[in-house]
Amino acid sequence: MALPVVDTEYLKEIDKARRDLRALIAYKNCAPIMLRLAWHDAGTYDKNSKTGGANGSIRNEEEYSHGSNSGLKIAIDFCEGVKAKHPKITYADLYQLAGVVAVEVTGGPTIDFFPGRRDSNICPKEGRLPNAKLGSPHLRDIFYRMGLSDKDIVALSGGHTLGRAHPDRSGFEGPWTQEPLKFDNSYFVELLKGETDGLLKLPTDTALLDDPAFRPYVELYAKDEEAFFRDYAASHKKLSELGFTQDSSGFKVKDTTVLAQSAAGVAVAAAVVILSYFYEVRKKMK
Repeated sequence: MALPVVDTEYLKEIDKARRDLRALIAYKNCAPIMLRLAWHDAGTYDKNSKTGGANGSIRNEEEYSHGSNSGLKIAIDFCEGVKAKHPKITYADLYQLAGVVAVEVTGGPTIDFFPGRRDSNICPKEGRLPNAKLGSPHLRDIFYRMGLSDKDIVALSGGHTLGRAHPDRSGFEGPWTQEPLKFDNSYFVELLKGETDGLLKLPTDTALLDDPAFRPYVELYAKDEEAFFRDYAASHKKLSELGFTQDSSGFKVKDTTVLAQSAAGVAVAAAVVILSYFYEVRKKMK
């Protein structure tokens, strides 16, 4: 499918969709499943074959019917209402924006978001997402295939501060933290406490304690929420941009800088810089 043209009108629609997602997520208390949707769409990326990634393919029945995606049709349907109001936005951008907003609405860090993802109907085969029943070698196999690091593995695992496991989806049941709708560093605090009545600890969770390369990050994030928020925001951004390609208009917004590739694009680029600046200011004021 064609790349979206990320011009001033597209950025305006992103801003409107962000507001609509905030309202939806707050009303439905659906931040955890929206975050899971964003992760699972992006987490299929293979850096070697350059396939999968944040391309919206999870909206197709072939992919959302995978066992690892059980229950995500709920989040896909939630997003359809926002998509109907903002049809210009790609599903790929919408799902990743929903994940960013889910973190922010629940008190987590602000995550940089740059639009321009291409939609795809090509679904990867099942088996590219983490299996919660396995340990650290499996986690590395999955995340290294995406091009992510040990730090990314631990930081992203902290996203389990949101939500709970459902037996009909994963075979496990229960929340990881005492407040599953609050994004903070309590996942790591609870992990270091050991067994706690009513709170979930999966094999992939305890692997973070047992692995000598993972554990220092667990200990750091448990005592320093600011460090966790900083690293989580960076890792989430990397995950959300797996498979991201430059938009077809010839420029990509990045850190309020627009790289124009044609004389005609310079005027448009200036407008995007100005709009991006005010967009970031308004976002920080919310």
